[in-house]
Formats: sequence, C-alpha cells, structure tokens
Amino acid sequence: MAAKKKVATKVEERKYAAPAIESFDVIIAPIVTEKTMKQQQEENIVTLKVAKNANRAQVKLAVEQIFNVKVDRVNIVNVLPKAKRVGRYEGKVSGYKKAIVKINAADKINVAGDAE
Repeated sequence: MAAKKKVATKVEERKYAAPAIESFDVIIAPIVTEKTMKQQQEENIVTLKVAKNANRAQVKLAVEQIFNVKVDRVNIVNVLPKAKRVGRYEGKVSGYKKAIVKINAADKINVAGDAE
C-alpha cells in the first residue's frame, strides 16, 4: 500500500467575522457617480444604497463582514422621492436610504470595480 500524502490547503485568513446572509440583505448596491468615485479615491469614503430599515450598526457590521475592512464612521441619509413627468404622465421616482461609510486609512476597497 502506498502512503497517502497530505496536501496542505491554504486557508484565507480574515481579519473580521465571515459575512452572514443578513449582511447581504442590508447593502443593496453602490452609488456610482463622479463625486462618490472622487471621495472613494481621495478620502476613502464609500457611498452605498442600503435597506430602508437598516441602521448605522447594521451597515457598519455588513461592510466590515463583506469587504473585510475596518469602518471608522457611518452616516445615513434618507433620500426623498422625486416627482417625475414624462409627457402628460406624472409620477414619482422612489426614495431610498443612502449610507456614507468612512473606511480606515489602512484598508482599501473598490465597490465600483476597475474603471481604469
């Protein structure tokens, strides 16, 4: 009988806890504009669209778990719905909740992907 060799598997070490399913329910999408991209590059601030019922603590925990970074500060803004008109039809664009997250200077994330 031949002896079996043990193959060493490399396990990625995480600084913080692994993301839970609830974390993915809190963060909906990144907000990508010229201003948010400039803030991300220069000030390490990320702007995200979050769930309507999310609070600061939930957003901080979700960002730390999903992106594996340290969060310094979280600001939350309710963006009100806007009135829109197309021809004779009037309606509203739905409002949403926006989180402005300051990431620690030692960490870096790119939520919009490589736009270079």
